[in-house]
Amino acid sequence: MIHDNLNVAANGHLCFVGRDTVALAQKYGTPLYLMDEEKIRDRIRVYKKAFEDFFPEGSVPEYASKAFSCKQIYRIVAEEGINVDVVSVGELYTAVKAGVSAKNCFYHGNNKTDADISFAIEQGIGHFVADSLDEIYAIDAIAKQKEIIQPIFLRVTPDIDPHTHKKIATGSVDSKFGIAIKTGQALAAVKEILTLNNIKLSGFHCHVGSQVFDSKPFCNSAEIMLEFIKEVNEQTGYMAKSLNLGGGFGVRYVESDPVIDYRSKIKEVADKVNEVSKKLQIPVPKIMMEPGRSLVADSGITLYTVGSVKEIPNYKTYVSVDGGMTDNPRYTLYESKYTVINATNADKEADVKAVIAGRCCESGDLIGEDIPIAKARRGDILAVLTTGAYNYSMASNYNRVPRPPVVMLTKDNEYIAVKRESLDDIIALDE
Repeated sequence: MIHDNLNVAANGHLCFVGRDTVALAQKYGTPLYLMDEEKIRDRIRVYKKAFEDFFPEGSVPEYASKAFSCKQIYRIVAEEGINVDVVSVGELYTAVKAGVSAKNCFYHGNNKTDADISFAIEQGIGHFVADSLDEIYAIDAIAKQKEIIQPIFLRVTPDIDPHTHKKIATGSVDSKFGIAIKTGQALAAVKEILTLNNIKLSGFHCHVGSQVFDSKPFCNSAEIMLEFIKEVNEQTGYMAKSLNLGGGFGVRYVESDPVIDYRSKIKEVADKVNEVSKKLQIPVPKIMMEPGRSLVADSGITLYTVGSVKEIPNYKTYVSVDGGMTDNPRYTLYESKYTVINATNADKEADVKAVIAGRCCESGDLIGEDIPIAKARRGDILAVLTTGAYNYSMASNYNRVPRPPVVMLTKDNEYIAVKRESLDDIIALDE
């Protein structure tokens, strides 16, 4: 098993967090998201302790909540004592309603509207991560109207290739995010910010991409960002005391993905930050990073019921399930790889290579192709692993399919964190 919260019971069923997944499917229905709460908490603690041990006082991780956003995950994050990264007023509103202080939230995004900015300021947002001069001017104007000085981080692009899928790489010069260092625009933006009366520049932010297993892209971006901090100081006299290096450490979706020691990778980044700061003769800034996927992805699995098996001799075997792109669009978007287990027969050899097909009226509605599973029959339960990130949060009602529930599991408890949508929920906004 690729994760330590999985095992096979004596009856041949797949177990997750010590529970029979077939029994859970019968109890709650399918499709069904399951989340391992204790694994989430343990991973948060690994990050938090590494930051305390390796970075200057005041350094803290932020949960990139676009990976999985609901009231309960924000409660868990708040209880564990880390900050929150939000990218919309919807995420911010959910976090605040869950009891998170907006002061501990960092509002990202490349196109914040005036209404977004106004709402966030009214909620008491801790920081905007400003993405453009247009946004900076808007924040300054709205902050002036509300008679406050609003702290921000400036997002810049360090021009780093993280060697990940092009659709989840974010640190190149021509990214839609941030202001490029290479072109001189980032320095010019800093000079402009320092002339504004209702904005306080707290530091700089960058993000190179997602699903990265090597610390090298983060080390390289740290070096570029620290050099930028020094250049800004020499040009303007402003010394940034905080640096956010973004998120993006990967998780295992399939056996070929490497096992990652997050603590050691964070230490490698810290060693580079300390080395470069010393070389440049600048103070070591407080460091922030934004783990999302690596906090929740391998804490989740999704259960489906097989509806049909279609064998096309000398071509393919299609195993159709009662979910698909409505609850997991990642294969359609990125051709993301997954490990799939026939949870009903988890003790059997994976002797069939199948296309796992969804129920939507789209030929591209697939969860994966050429996936080895034990031979499946109608009524079997399939488990798709590592679905805790970017599954529920990207789910939709395409074909008017209700979203599945999220059930949280601990060693001693299980509870519904998000209810299953009903047909009445589907039409609730219709006039």
